[in-house]
Amino acid sequence: MSQQTKVSSDYLVDFADIVTTDLSDQKDLLSQPQSTVTQRVNVDTDQVKNGLGQLVLTLVKLLHELLERQAIRRMDAGSLTDEEVEQLGIALMQQAAEIDRLCEAFGLVEEDLNLDLGPLGQLL
Repeated sequence: MSQQTKVSSDYLVDFADIVTTDLSDQKDLLSQPQSTVTQRVNVDTDQVKNGLGQLVLTLVKLLHELLERQAIRRMDAGSLTDEEVEQLGIALMQQAAEIDRLCEAFGLVEEDLNLDLGPLGQLL
């Protein structure tokens, strides 16, 4: 023989009210944060791709400019042989051509790679 025990508590009544509450009210509550997130994050995948491409190409262009200046400084100092100067010139021209090709692939122009650094001026 089993015995049933009855427990009475205000907490159990509250729990029963929560369990029997219409779920449509809770679905509305769950949908609110999601709508808030979509309002805050409106990401266009093409813009993200181009933005990342622009950032990477800006850094590559900056490094290219630094390499050119270093090469000119070394040529002026006379620390490079004629053959090294020729190889360096070819490498820098190939880099510039590849940067131009990637800019075209991402739909960017030269000015897009020159960031405005505010009071410091332009990056390139």
